[in-house]
Amino acid sequence: MSVIERHWADQPERGSLVLMRLTAWAARNLGRRLVAPLVWAVVLYFYVFGARARRAVAEYQRRLAQSGEMPVPLPRNLPVYRQYLAFADAILDKLDVWQGKITMASLDIADPDGLHGQMGTGRGQILVGSHLGNLEICRALAERTGALKLNVLVHDKHAAQFSRLLDEAGGALRMIQVSDLDAPAMLDLAQRLDRGEWLAIAGDRVPLQGDRTTPVDFLGATALFPQGPWLLAGLLRSPVNLLFCTRHGSRYRVAMERLSDGIEWTRATRQARIAGLAQRYADRLAAHCRLAPLQWFNFYPFWKDDA
Repeated sequence: MSVIERHWADQPERGSLVLMRLTAWAARNLGRRLVAPLVWAVVLYFYVFGARARRAVAEYQRRLAQSGEMPVPLPRNLPVYRQYLAFADAILDKLDVWQGKITMASLDIADPDGLHGQMGTGRGQILVGSHLGNLEICRALAERTGALKLNVLVHDKHAAQFSRLLDEAGGALRMIQVSDLDAPAMLDLAQRLDRGEWLAIAGDRVPLQGDRTTPVDFLGATALFPQGPWLLAGLLRSPVNLLFCTRHGSRYRVAMERLSDGIEWTRATRQARIAGLAQRYADRLAAHCRLAPLQWFNFYPFWKDDA
């Protein structure tokens, strides 16, 4: 079954809010080391009983390993299960950062284009992230330090319970639903940019409805990527930048880079212009996946030829 036949957002959210709250309470009050056995047990349950997601992760790892040289190789033993464990660690990191247990001192920042210095001055810009790593760390630290007002454009239909858990931890701030970006919503986003706020949106999830996708080569095969980030940047007349945040041991590497100073098109050139930007994004995402191969947290068939 392809990603088009069964949309990622149509998959019901798995997991009990009570269990999520219990795990969050235990991690906060007992420490992650003591709560680790509980986390491993929960992860093992989803691993054993989630055959479709398990196959999707295995397929990603296969394509990644065949796509080129990997500075950080996949583990030899139980690589799919370890990707599940990495996802569990990322969830606990989301809670930790909102509780002040992760600070700016925990980050290593790669910023060749000087984007950090542009934040908080002048008109806002757009950051395109992904489901690689943990962008929640960047959002939380921006909010907690007051250095930047960062609005995250999300589809959280598939994760309402976890969004509620983040809200209880103080984290559901400046999250904007983007299922329908009508004229009033676009006006609101433009005003936020004018006030110096920045927008962040994922570039590796297809939209909930409609056909605004473009095919690109990702890890050696054709995949559909959304047009939304690039359409948004053009309509809002904003520079567009890439943002990745991945965990390496006990530290987090934040990589920021400029993708385009501005996106313009005509009716005749729009499709080709957007396809080129989406391909450049996919190439950069693939490069960062090779640096953190267990941290692309996608659990549904992604490529057009996936079954």
